[in-house]
Amino acid sequence: MTTFTFHGVRAKQSATHEVISIAARASEVLQFSKIDRAGRTKEGALSGFQRPQIASHISEIRDYLRTDDAVLPNPIVVAFVGNVEVKPQWGQIVELTIRTNDGEEAPGFVVDGQQRLTALSGLPDRDFQIFVSVLVCQDVEELRRQFVLINNTRPLPKSLIYELLPGVRGLPKRLTSRSFAAMLTERLNFDCDSSLRGMIYQHTNPAGIIRDTSLQKIIMQSMSDGAIREFPSEKQFGRGFTLISEFFAGVQKVFPDEWKGHNAKTSRLVHGAGIIAMGFVMETIAARHGASTAEEFADGLRVLKGRTAWTSGYWQFSETERVPWNAIENTPRQIMALAQHLVAIVRRPSVMKLDDSSYKSAEIAIAQ
Repeated sequence: MTTFTFHGVRAKQSATHEVISIAARASEVLQFSKIDRAGRTKEGALSGFQRPQIASHISEIRDYLRTDDAVLPNPIVVAFVGNVEVKPQWGQIVELTIRTNDGEEAPGFVVDGQQRLTALSGLPDRDFQIFVSVLVCQDVEELRRQFVLINNTRPLPKSLIYELLPGVRGLPKRLTSRSFAAMLTERLNFDCDSSLRGMIYQHTNPAGIIRDTSLQKIIMQSMSDGAIREFPSEKQFGRGFTLISEFFAGVQKVFPDEWKGHNAKTSRLVHGAGIIAMGFVMETIAARHGASTAEEFADGLRVLKGRTAWTSGYWQFSETERVPWNAIENTPRQIMALAQHLVAIVRRPSVMKLDDSSYKSAEIAIAQ
């Protein structure tokens, strides 16, 4: 066992956390803390929470740190859920003891400052002291919650924040409102019975072709004004999964050539705009025909065959508006134009469109 002892200043903040500022050598921080990068286990469970390294950013920091007058005034934030002891000394001064067990991983988790710490790890000759804000949490769930809250105001990729949400409680409403959608998207990406298994791009699945945020918008819209909202609350997750999985299984049946082997650049069907627009088609077919299986959805989708421009041609939105297939972009206005066009075809012969109020509320939701 290795023991590190520091004197630090304790801040009076939360009654359930210890927040202490210390000065430690970079080599010491690298021994008692680790950067736990987000990934997936073999079973598809989320592990870790940090984004991948940004090589260019690390290189810039490292070049700066090589200079004689380099300073790092911003602290590294390291969280612990054990292996620490805090003893009062005088006033706000405390003695902090950190224990690391031989052969085991470092007990601390870097919550903020991973790029700076990674840059320092490549400069053993620049082993100067850095400020470390030590956060002592009750458990790993609380640690992850603090990571989300601390980094939500920083330029951390939103998709990574959303991917972490299913394992976090006690968040602000604007984040909890997306937590259900993030959890359902995760299941759609990793459940063996999902028609979208492995197809959704997430930080832990960079090989995916469909953006997780696009599916989350479909789910949130359905929870607000669509089919998922109509399910009993205790069945929304399970039935929502079946609804979306079966719908996209139907999409793949009807549009195999526009789906298989494509990405967002080669087919607007798997592009964010196409995915979100097809969410409105799903709601229309489910509401008008009671569709719930892949074949039932396929029956409602076949009217679109020959009337789309997913991979070539033009979208004829009106007599005066003709848009090249690859000019459709992931903007609220263009998504709603595409959605209205597709829904109108599916609803024929009545040729109904989304009314103005639906258009405005849906456009606001898509923009979030």
